[in-house]
Amino acid sequence: MSQKSDSKKLSTWILLAPWILTLLVFWVYPFCHAFVMSLTEYKAISNTYSFIGLENYIHAFNDEYFRRALLNTFIFSFGTVPVTTAIAIFLAVLLNDKLVRFKEFFRATYFMPSVTSMIVIALIFTNLYAGDGYINKILEMLNLPYPESGWLLEPGTALLSIMAMDVWLAVGYYMVLFLAGMQTISLDLYDAADLAGASAWQKFWKITFPLIRPTLLFVIVINTIKSFQIFMEIYVMTKGGPMGRTLTMVYLVYENAFNKIDMMGYASSIAFILFGILMLFSFLQLKLIRPAD
Repeated sequence: MSQKSDSKKLSTWILLAPWILTLLVFWVYPFCHAFVMSLTEYKAISNTYSFIGLENYIHAFNDEYFRRALLNTFIFSFGTVPVTTAIAIFLAVLLNDKLVRFKEFFRATYFMPSVTSMIVIALIFTNLYAGDGYINKILEMLNLPYPESGWLLEPGTALLSIMAMDVWLAVGYYMVLFLAGMQTISLDLYDAADLAGASAWQKFWKITFPLIRPTLLFVIVINTIKSFQIFMEIYVMTKGGPMGRTLTMVYLVYENAFNKIDMMGYASSIAFILFGILMLFSFLQLKLIRPAD
């Protein structure tokens, strides 16, 4: 019996070994190495480290570019997460209605942008937002005001334009998640509510919404993390401009790590500040939105 148990344990460890090795090599080691690097001044040419303690972290909060990137990231996250979540719930409720026809078509149509290459979408929207792009041409035909230089070249509209694109891109994915959650709800609850004379809003607020709270928590947490980590859209569309209005935390990490000399330690400190912010927000969201047992 003991030999069987030992053999089973050995088989388990053999099967887990590739995953554990991958975790240690590609996640744990880089994580620890980056944290140590954030406490040093790293010289790339000579490949030497000088321990400086928390100076990189102190420098970050005194850095104007860091404060601008942090503000832009907060604006982007708090502007896109609620809007994306609300629209996704609304579309999921519509498609969950048994009277709606062609559900599969609409579901696939809304979901399609989520599985399209981000670079392709960013390039398409860059052309749409250009001074001579389709959006400005349509607004010109309607005699409506528009930024002549283009939506991405105006400080007041650049970040909002990327936020609008992100909402359009993400809403279909989260709609599918909410729809999956709604389809697990027993139809008997809605039948009982109909017999009681409940309105559509009452059925949503008293039945649907409480029962999709686990899905809501998951969507808000992963959407918040994704929004704070926005990079590809900025890299392709604006490079942080104009005048730093679209500079975000992850793009600032990239700029310092790869486009500046001997700033890898500082870039690592910014990354860990972002990591701490995400941990804090995830904890608060879990506490505030977690469904009651």
